[in-house]
Amino acid sequence: MKNSIAAIILAAGKGERMKSDKPKVLHEVACRPMLGYVLDLVKQLRIKRYVVVVGYQYQQVKAFLPASASVAIQRNILGTADAVKQALPLLSGFRGTVIVLYGDNPLLKPDTVKKLIAHHTETKAAATLLTAQMDKPDGYGRILRDSYDVICGIVEDKDADEYQKTIKEINTGILCFEREKLARYIKRIKPNNAKKEYYLTDIIEMLYKDEYVVESIKADDPKEVMGVNSRVELAYANKIMQQRIQENLMKNGVTIVDPDSTFISWDAKIGTDTVIYPFTVIEKDVKIGSHCSVGPFARLRPGTRLDDFVTVGNFIEISRTKIASGSRAKHFGFLGDARLGHSVNIGAGTVTANYDGKHKNTTIIKDKAFIGSDTVLVAPVVVGKQARTGAGSVVTRNKNVDDFTTVVGVPAKPIKTKMR
Repeated sequence: MKNSIAAIILAAGKGERMKSDKPKVLHEVACRPMLGYVLDLVKQLRIKRYVVVVGYQYQQVKAFLPASASVAIQRNILGTADAVKQALPLLSGFRGTVIVLYGDNPLLKPDTVKKLIAHHTETKAAATLLTAQMDKPDGYGRILRDSYDVICGIVEDKDADEYQKTIKEINTGILCFEREKLARYIKRIKPNNAKKEYYLTDIIEMLYKDEYVVESIKADDPKEVMGVNSRVELAYANKIMQQRIQENLMKNGVTIVDPDSTFISWDAKIGTDTVIYPFTVIEKDVKIGSHCSVGPFARLRPGTRLDDFVTVGNFIEISRTKIASGSRAKHFGFLGDARLGHSVNIGAGTVTANYDGKHKNTTIIKDKAFIGSDTVLVAPVVVGKQARTGAGSVVTRNKNVDDFTTVVGVPAKPIKTKMR
């Protein structure tokens, strides 16, 4: 497949219904731009040659793309056919099948695309469409079929008449072409529709009239092919993606007490026998070991690392912090830019004051230290092995606490000599 398939990913649109200055494909689903999922799809299909068509705020989109992507710029957003037309010169010399994908389809699965490509190859069709059956197809183009049930065209929702709008089979926009026919027929498309745009789907009717074979397969799950065009649809896509992410984690030995109240980023790594309690938010770039307990009402921000057998409880916020095995922070508090050793106890209300107005500074808490309730640790600062802070202590910057020492007060000072 990898040598005979190329992909064109359409990612040029602004997304008027998003009501945003950000390019539509960079809006996030489970802490990741939608376009990222489509790029992953291409990688999983082992498609080496692909072109991403960018347009609105194209510098932002280009900055997100990997170096392996070829980039075409659609300077005037004149529809899908015009976008594909900009991409074709970057596929010069390619003679195989071109699959057209969309940067706002984050839920599309590799197996579905594999089936589409396989059917296109087996039937030797001029074009093969991925369609879906929807009870409420509003907003989607409808598949038109002749009396022999052969696809004879596609009509966009805004151009459909009353009868055509009753059709439940919709066009997902995802389709395969042979490159030679795509290049030849795209030149014939005219902007004869309501928005004066060039529709790629007009090729289907042309191929039918010229008696070429147009094939299709139907997606098993209509939700998978849903395009995201509004904030409402973005929220719905997030919900579906959360279900996938969390089901995968649960299948691999993670307990999620209440999936509906839990948010987990697409790239979170969580070990077996860890329990995630309700109302927990786990953002991107978070790794949690095995046999941990997280939440309820915990927020783990990027850069958080929990080793095995770590407990972080309710109303805890943790950011860019590594916590070694056996440590506990069971009650409300903030740990930012901290490094905790083994078997550290963090008392309720503890705060690492990591920001001095210009820089983020690091707090180091060594093995078996005991941090009393409502302690403020003003970074940079080091708390030694088996050291203790009294409740309400404020350990000021650079006033490190020696091993086996107890400090109390504001500012915190030692109250007794070292003991081993």
